[in-house]
Amino acid sequence: MSEPTKILLDESEMPRRWYNVLADLPSPPPPVLHPGTLQPIGPDDLAPLFPMELILQEVATDRWIDIPDEVLDVYRLWRPSPLFRAHRLEKALGTPAKIFYKYEGVSPAGSHKPNTAVPQAYYNAAAGIRRLTTETGAGQWGTALAFACSQYGLDCEVWQVRASYDQKPYRKIMIETFGGVIHPSPSDLTAAGLAVLEKDPRSPGSLGIAISEAVEVAAQNPDTNYALGSVLNHVLLHQTVIGEEAIAQFAKVGLTPDVIVGCTGGGSNFGGLAFPFLREKLAGRMDVTIRAVEPASCPSLTKGVYAYDFGDTAGMTPLMKMHTLGHDFIPDPIHAGGLRYHGMSPLISHVYELGLIEAVSKTQRECFEAGVRFARTEGIVPAPEPTHALAACVDEALRCKETGEEKVILTALCGHGHLDLAAYGAYLAGDLVDHELSDSDVASSVAALPKVPA
Repeated sequence: MSEPTKILLDESEMPRRWYNVLADLPSPPPPVLHPGTLQPIGPDDLAPLFPMELILQEVATDRWIDIPDEVLDVYRLWRPSPLFRAHRLEKALGTPAKIFYKYEGVSPAGSHKPNTAVPQAYYNAAAGIRRLTTETGAGQWGTALAFACSQYGLDCEVWQVRASYDQKPYRKIMIETFGGVIHPSPSDLTAAGLAVLEKDPRSPGSLGIAISEAVEVAAQNPDTNYALGSVLNHVLLHQTVIGEEAIAQFAKVGLTPDVIVGCTGGGSNFGGLAFPFLREKLAGRMDVTIRAVEPASCPSLTKGVYAYDFGDTAGMTPLMKMHTLGHDFIPDPIHAGGLRYHGMSPLISHVYELGLIEAVSKTQRECFEAGVRFARTEGIVPAPEPTHALAACVDEALRCKETGEEKVILTALCGHGHLDLAAYGAYLAGDLVDHELSDSDVASSVAALPKVPA
């Protein structure tokens, strides 16, 4: 084996700055609009929900933003995370390709989410906020924020999408162990939740609905702010520690990736891995294909429309131009709950529109097949979300088997699946059903998009 199985960085090599891809894009993304005036929003419009430091990061165009020492101190609990060479998976596939995965399941919450939860909690605590509200799908983000709040003495209140809340009971216990309070969404605690329950008392919920509930509570309480686990620029910014570390780790073995594959729901894991490599590609220092992978039942990039839409179901957020299936869209309750969001990050949507990345979709049975294969070769049970990327990695590796190409493939294994074993049980029992969104489904779901003049 010419490359080691595990490539590590010393703690002293941990990134001390976040990378902002906005500084290097050939054109800026469309502005975020006020839903009432349809004019670009300013910092004051976001102040009821976010501390000023995060608002400034949201609109920043600086290439680098320093990571506070207080955040680095917590990052050191798990960062730098390891980069693994998947020798055993390669052997099982019979491929000449070299498959690497950046493993984020080593964090206290078991996923990549603390990379942004920790700085968000830090900046809110520094601003005098006492409580954070949020949504969560599969529960990884809610777990991460509860952990981060415990580090800075904040209360944490989480609305979890009902389908995932019922599927993953141990997420609730983990969030409560970290000190958080959790509710299934839609709930009867908010006007937004009650409105959904009035229409459908058995609603499986969606991330858009859960966002509406968390935003509603935050907006009504001056000591409370809202924290988002994906989609927004500052969230993707914080996640770039993943890609920055990976670049340094590849340099240790004298390699560069030919293909980067990441799962995408709201976009934070994908952007965190891909954006630093995109910088290198735009500068002519790397020739790399970057591929986003999403669920066939919630395919915002591959089947959604690029339009202004609300980030939540109740229409309480500003309007963002993104690839969307419509803010009223309620996805099929697949087991990859973290990817069940109606829209894609505006920044990733813009990068996709510029032709700088590719996108494909996968059905859940194909994904779990890849997840089981990975577990049986590499010894890690992946969360359902990164199995989408693993399925696409397998596709690429098998293409290399046919062509004889020795491509270097990189993916982000963004979390372990230890609290998702019920989903694996359903797959192993043959009970999972694939669901692909049809063109007519999309046409119906986007019919109620806000009317924004071109």
